[in-house]
Amino acid sequence: MTTSTKLSAGPVIDETARLLVEHYVFPEIAEQLAGLLQRRLAEGAYDVDGAEELARLVTADLQSVNGDRHLRVKHHADPVSPKQGAATLDAMRRDFDTSLGGARRVQLLDGGVAVVEMAPMLFPLDWAAEPLGAALTVASRAQALIVDLRANRGGDPDTVAFVCSYLLDERTHLNTMHWRRDERVEQSWSLPHVPGARFGGSKPLYVLTSDSTFSAAEELAYNLQQLGRAVVVGERTRGGAHPCKGWTVHPHLEATIPVGRAVNPVSGTNWEGTGVQPDVACAAADSLDHAHSLALARLAG
Repeated sequence: MTTSTKLSAGPVIDETARLLVEHYVFPEIAEQLAGLLQRRLAEGAYDVDGAEELARLVTADLQSVNGDRHLRVKHHADPVSPKQGAATLDAMRRDFDTSLGGARRVQLLDGGVAVVEMAPMLFPLDWAAEPLGAALTVASRAQALIVDLRANRGGDPDTVAFVCSYLLDERTHLNTMHWRRDERVEQSWSLPHVPGARFGGSKPLYVLTSDSTFSAAEELAYNLQQLGRAVVVGERTRGGAHPCKGWTVHPHLEATIPVGRAVNPVSGTNWEGTGVQPDVACAAADSLDHAHSLALARLAG
């Protein structure tokens, strides 16, 4: 059920502003946003009855300066733990348990073309390694592979590297994260060993995207595209490249704040705001058939 009683927005705004200034990956924008939230609070813009409406209004203001889609206040119908990230973790666990661990479909199409659908997200690697590794090992025997990310809303960068490891032959630099805290820089590489058989780095590979594909799912598509390993088929993705953390700011509200930024070693940039541009643009609903046709034509050639 949603909250409907009158709430005091002041503590929510104060805590969200504090978290922005302390953690947001772009400190100057954090200061701007904190000031904006406080001005809007003083103007009475957040005088609303329920937490859900407050979340909508604050999120719109948070995204009004630089369009960062990871920067938001999320409403949760059920009360959430004050522990950092607890709300997101609980929701992920429910999704994991009802989606075969994120390996939602493994299918063999005509002509020896396999499909592995990864949805609704790329779950934490200590959860997802077994189901995703099993799915990719089964698909490793296919002549061509289609990775379906159309309904994937993001997840764990370590899981991105894990999946890439099945689709490459050699250890490869995939991404570099620049973290706000301590100005730390962390490289992401494919793994030297995977628990199963690799599809490898030479057979035809296609990645399906939609305008709902987001965050870590975008990184997976972008990494493989920039390496020249995969053909991306479908729609431009949502455009969220900044990894974030969540903090409970009200029993029903979670502030998610990006704490780092990605830099691809090939492009020198990322997909923030622009999304991943498909190599072959088509409606998401048609992308599976389109990719299958492309795979068959390449195999025939």
